[in-house]
Amino acid sequence: MEKKSRTGLLVQAGVIAAIYTVLSLLTWQFSHLEIQCRVAEALCMMIFYTPAGAWGVALGCLLTNIFSGSVIDMVFGTLATVIAVILTRPIAKKVKEKCGDKLDLKHSLLIPIPTVLVNAVIIPFVLYYGYGITSMGSATGRGAVLGLMAFSVFAGEVISCYVFGPIIVIVLNRVRGRIKI
Repeated sequence: MEKKSRTGLLVQAGVIAAIYTVLSLLTWQFSHLEIQCRVAEALCMMIFYTPAGAWGVALGCLLTNIFSGSVIDMVFGTLATVIAVILTRPIAKKVKEKCGDKLDLKHSLLIPIPTVLVNAVIIPFVLYYGYGITSMGSATGRGAVLGLMAFSVFAGEVISCYVFGPIIVIVLNRVRGRIKI
């Protein structure tokens, strides 16, 4: 594989960040707060295709969280994504060693695991303390609310990463030879 230029990687990261931000803003109604399905999280698949995917997803998350108005979300929501990205890189590397440059759907299921789990653990606290969401349904106890939000975030991440993520993989596998990633 040829060595990618820094400029090329910066451009790729910027494009990924822009797509993440635009997707999040277009789907704002269900990308934020206690019931969320941030479709842009499917872009975690980009980490397999380019090292810039990690930076692009993290920067896109930060830019999106700036629009949220919560400093706690800007810091800890973005930190959750950075942690997920750091944990995803070695998985993507191992999958790339096994599959080569073309990610098959079976192995693509491994890539989002850190994104789903890290967000399910951290984001409920961001919602609780950053947005003051202290009830969910009829639950008002902190543990119950955090547990329900963890389930909600987990479900949204599964939808984002395991429904929309494979779509990204299919599209990128088809166009990979025609465009330079």
